Amino acid sequence: MSLADYIRVMPKAELHVHLEGAVQPETLLALAEKNGVHLPASDVAGLRDWYTFRDFDHFIQIYGTICSCLQMPDDFVRITYEFGRIMAEQNIRYAEVTWTPAAHVTNGLPWEVLLASINAGCQQAHAEWGVQMRWIPDIARSSPETAKSVAEWVTSPEARDGGVVALGLGGPEVGFPPELFTDAFRLAAVRGLPGNPHAGETVGPASVWGALRALQAQRIGHGVRSVEDPELVAYLVEHQVPLEVNMTSNLCLGVYPSYAAHPIRHLIESGVCVTINSDDPALFNTCLADEYQHAVQDCGLTLEQLEDMALNAVRVSYLPEDEKSALLQDFRSEYKQLRAQYGIDGAT
Repeated sequence: MSLADYIRVMPKAELHVHLEGAVQPETLLALAEKNGVHLPASDVAGLRDWYTFRDFDHFIQIYGTICSCLQMPDDFVRITYEFGRIMAEQNIRYAEVTWTPAAHVTNGLPWEVLLASINAGCQQAHAEWGVQMRWIPDIARSSPETAKSVAEWVTSPEARDGGVVALGLGGPEVGFPPELFTDAFRLAAVRGLPGNPHAGETVGPASVWGALRALQAQRIGHGVRSVEDPELVAYLVEHQVPLEVNMTSNLCLGVYPSYAAHPIRHLIESGVCVTINSDDPALFNTCLADEYQHAVQDCGLTLEQLEDMALNAVRVSYLPEDEKSALLQDFRSEYKQLRAQYGIDGAT
């Protein structure tokens, strides 16, 4: 059996994946037709061509169009259930999934209905495949006027009971620095909800510093451009602030020109806590198993490093400690069994 086979079946967890960005092309076409939304393509091949991003702003435009195709409660049940199936196909046991509530609430879907619909899809997926999901609803940077409302929604008792584990921040970094959202993240912190913003993707180290200092970020979405500031890298190592790295996303959006040029290996070997993720898998024509394969084949990680990244995703998740410990034990045990099955030497 090949290393690719091993990577496909090894148990995984994912911490940085967007629900809207995981909608499969076939599903998007069906939802657009159902909800009367015009798309610039009528088949999967056309959508793949459409997903050729000129820059980050173009990506945001396309992302907004996808959100406009999601209008009814059953749309969210469907896409969450389907994401659960995709998790199961890759042996992803647990995922912390980001979605953008204001994009849908402002289109007329009440917050409570949105959360209930996503949870209904999650429950169906769990019943069928055993996968688990938790939620990181995010503030859209380009709509700072919604920040307070989102923070209020996601810190409500109903949200916490409904699987919300952190407050996110996504969208364009240029023109929307972390400091604009200090009040929302302070509210979340006071109410006991961690901050988990995107930073250091299309803007450099200043964005990461802002997320750490102004937003008290417990994890950083992306953060790869931290490598441009040795002092920041040293801080991340000292405090073991996790980075949620998304390699193919970075290539598709022009952050780096190739996997070989990507700094993931440098970050890991510097001692930064790194996890590997797929970000918007349907838009970037990837999946978590593919990202693991690129990490080894194209970025030069060893299998031991890869397994450690997978374990990192459990270690730095927002799961309760007892659930983390059980999942870590399961992962380590299965890696050992799979190595023996696939004839792969080495310790995990």
